[in-house]
Amino acid sequence: MFRRRRAAEADWAETYVQDESAGHRTGEDDETGWQSSVAGMSGMARLARFGIWVVIAAGPLLGSAALLSSASPSQGATKTAPQTRQASDTGPSGFAQLFVAAYLEAGEGTEKNLAPYYAGSVALTHDPGTRTATRTAAIASHEISPGYWSVTVAASIAAKTSKDSYRDAGVQYYRVAIQAIGPRSAGGAADTGAEVGYTAVSLPAQVAAPEALTPGGLGYGTSRGSGTSDPATQTAASFLNAFLAGNGELDRYTSPGVELQPVTPAPYTEVKITDVEDNSGDSADQTVPADGSKRQLLVTVDATDSDGNTFPLAYALTLQARAGRWEVSALDDAPALGPSSTPSAVPSTPATTDGDSATASPSPSAS
Repeated sequence: MFRRRRAAEADWAETYVQDESAGHRTGEDDETGWQSSVAGMSGMARLARFGIWVVIAAGPLLGSAALLSSASPSQGATKTAPQTRQASDTGPSGFAQLFVAAYLEAGEGTEKNLAPYYAGSVALTHDPGTRTATRTAAIASHEISPGYWSVTVAASIAAKTSKDSYRDAGVQYYRVAIQAIGPRSAGGAADTGAEVGYTAVSLPAQVAAPEALTPGGLGYGTSRGSGTSDPATQTAASFLNAFLAGNGELDRYTSPGVELQPVTPAPYTEVKITDVEDNSGDSADQTVPADGSKRQLLVTVDATDSDGNTFPLAYALTLQARAGRWEVSALDDAPALGPSSTPSAVPSTPATTDGDSATASPSPSAS
């Protein structure tokens, strides 16, 4: 029995060994398969990491290429020429006005007063203050070359008489050549900010007055005179009395949503209409048309101040119909012009002389 037990144990051991061997082989197969899968996945991870590093390393190069690609124009695109900023004449014009005023005021012994404007030698023989500019205005400017300007200045002159009093010598005109340094915004030739300065290259040149002009035709055509029976004229009269004399509220006479401010303090006490022109086409028509219809008016008035002085004024208005009445929808910037309206030149008035000095005739276009 003992032998049978030992034989059974031997058989069990042999069977166990066989089973373990089989199990070991199966385990090796599984382990080999897992190791093969891990190796494959590990290789893929290494490949992915390598790809990421390649992308990171190539980033700057790709960015540069994209930048160059976006910066360069497409084959079909047209190149836009760089725009040159136009130089401003404000600085040269203001300097020219100051120079002309100093030049007119200067005289023998005060030539140094011209030094801030003109560095050349000047010898004057008349008394200082023989002429005085009561007002100056630059009426024309031309940039001859970058930073080099020609400016025409109109000056209202008061001239001293032999009795040491002053008389009105009219408007005289002087052309001044100015050199400027600095950016174009100051009249210079530089594209960016720089030191700003001006100087005259010579003394002023007195020139003839510019041509006076007669304005072209206005775009109204219908005259209603000074009568106030027309509803549109009535609205204009009430509006201008509120606007200039403070008589009533403006919003009573304006269209909804229109915001206008009266002149304050009111400079006048009364406003009377002296003439009305409009574009209605029929001076006898006094009806108010359908809502939304518009009419343009040029209204001339006499405005009287608290001292009884009367001053003529003219206003361009746009009126709009609403609910059977006219309302002011706009205080226009300028009167309406007719089609193809072009100003024309008129003969200038010849200069006259008197016992003291020549008097330049004022130009209507410069007043």
